[in-house]
Amino acid sequence: MIGLLLSVLVFNLIAFKINKRLLPSQIVQIWTFTIAFQMLFDFIVEFKYQSYWYFSQGFEWVGLIPRTVLIPPVNIIFLNLYPFEKRVLKKISFLFFFVILILIYELLAMLPAPWGYFHYGWWEIWYSAIVDPIILICLLGFYKWIDWLDRKPAIIKD
Repeated sequence: MIGLLLSVLVFNLIAFKINKRLLPSQIVQIWTFTIAFQMLFDFIVEFKYQSYWYFSQGFEWVGLIPRTVLIPPVNIIFLNLYPFEKRVLKKISFLFFFVILILIYELLAMLPAPWGYFHYGWWEIWYSAIVDPIILICLLGFYKWIDWLDRKPAIIKD
């Protein structure tokens, strides 16, 4: 639990300190999207198939902490640092580097209590290495969509 609470504090401080790109409305939308996407993914992969879990198997209220206040700021950090204006190779390199950092954090989260809080069932780190880039690409697509919506002029009909 110590590792989780420390991570929540650090990631949130970093996310809001470095934010130069996201509007407040976009932060709310990214935060909400992240929670919804995470809960949907966990509902299938964690609860139905017992692939991994936070703290102990099954639903626990404390499991809402990583889903609601840990993962969203990580996505905000990712979007703020992502090289949108750079070439494709730079984007792919950044995505690869960020996934490596996520995988390292995932391994640290599996330390014994009180530092760790994450456990594998049949899941393996390699599954995360495959799934994480897909999830981050979905996040990028969602961000581009909400950014496009924010820039689109409102249509006012009388």
